Amino acid sequence: MSRLRIGLLGAGRIGSMHAGLIHHRVAGAELVGVFDVMPQSAQQVADSVGTTVFDSADELIAAAEVDAVAIATSTDTHVELMTAAAGAGKAIFCEKPISLDLSEVDEALSAVAEAGVPLQIGFNRRFDPGHAAVRQAVLDGTVGEVRQVRITSRDPEPPPLSYIEVSGGIFNDMTIHDFDMARFITGSNVIEVWAKGDCRVDPEIGAAGDLDTVVAVLTHVDGTITTIDNCRQSAYGYDQRVEVFGSLGMSTSENLLDHYTTNRTADGGHGARVPHFFLDRYIPSYLAQWESFVAAVNDGSEPVVTGADGRAPLVIAQAAWRSVREERAVPTNEFELELDQAEPTGTETWTPSD
Repeated sequence: MSRLRIGLLGAGRIGSMHAGLIHHRVAGAELVGVFDVMPQSAQQVADSVGTTVFDSADELIAAAEVDAVAIATSTDTHVELMTAAAGAGKAIFCEKPISLDLSEVDEALSAVAEAGVPLQIGFNRRFDPGHAAVRQAVLDGTVGEVRQVRITSRDPEPPPLSYIEVSGGIFNDMTIHDFDMARFITGSNVIEVWAKGDCRVDPEIGAAGDLDTVVAVLTHVDGTITTIDNCRQSAYGYDQRVEVFGSLGMSTSENLLDHYTTNRTADGGHGARVPHFFLDRYIPSYLAQWESFVAAVNDGSEPVVTGADGRAPLVIAQAAWRSVREERAVPTNEFELELDQAEPTGTETWTPSD
C-alpha cells in the first residue's frame, strides 16, 4: 500500500508534535512538507524530520506530492485553508475548533461536502484508551441505561493572556474537548446547556473577558445529564477524568500516574504524581487519531470524527457562554434558528448526527 503523503500547515507546539508523530510513528504516512507564517519555525520542524519547507500555504496545498493536508495553524485561518484544501481535492485533518463563527464553519463544511474529500477533526481525546473504554461500556450495555456523565478537566496552569484574548475563551479553547466527549461517551446530542463561571485563579483572565473556573450541565436528547467542571489551574497536575453512571453500574477513566506504587507508613500514605503536561497524558491518543485518519483515507471510509462532530461542540460552547451571560438554561437550537434568520450564504445548516 502506498504511503499517505501529508503536508503540514502550522509549525507551532501542536504542529511540531504532529510532525514528529507522522514522521516517526504513524505507519503508512509520510510528512512531505511544512509551511508556517514564521519561516524559522517551519525550518526547525523540517530540519527535525528531514522534510521540505514550502514558501506558502497555497503552494503546499497545490503540490502534486501532497495527498492530505494537516491544518494546525491559528483558528482564524482554518476555514480559508480547509476550503482551499477541499478545492484542491486533498484529504483534510484539521485541529479544533474549525472556527469560532458557526456560519464560517458551515461554509467550510459545505465546501468539503461539495468536493467529496475526507475530513477529520482533531478531537484526540476520543482515542484515549481509558475514555474509549468508557464509551465501550456504554455501547455494550455494561453500565446499563446511562443516567449521568461526569467529566473533569483541569489544566496545571493557565495559558498566556495573549492566547486567551484570541481563543474565544474557556468554553471554546478548553471545555470544547469535554463537550465533544459528552457526545462521544453518551452517543447522544445535547439539547440544552446551563453554565456558571467565575475567575478564581487570576483576575487578569477576567479583565481579558474570560473565565478560569466553570461548571456546565448538559441535557442530552436521550435524557442523560452530563456535568462538566473545568479550572485553568490545578496545583497537583493535569487532571482528566470521565465517569458514566447507569442503571447497572459505573465506568470510569482515571488519571494516568507517573507510576502506580503507593507507600504507606506510620506517617501516612504517599502515591505518584499526576502528569503535569497534556502530552504526557495524550500522546497515545494523538498517535491513534493519526492512524485512524490514515486508515480512513487509504480505504475510502469516512473518518470517525467528522465535520459535524467538529461543529456540534462549538454550538454547545456558544450556548454555554450565553447561559453564563444571561443566567439561564439555553437550548442549543437557538443558534440554528439564528442561522436560519441570517443572510443566505448558499450553505445548508448542518445537523450533527447522534
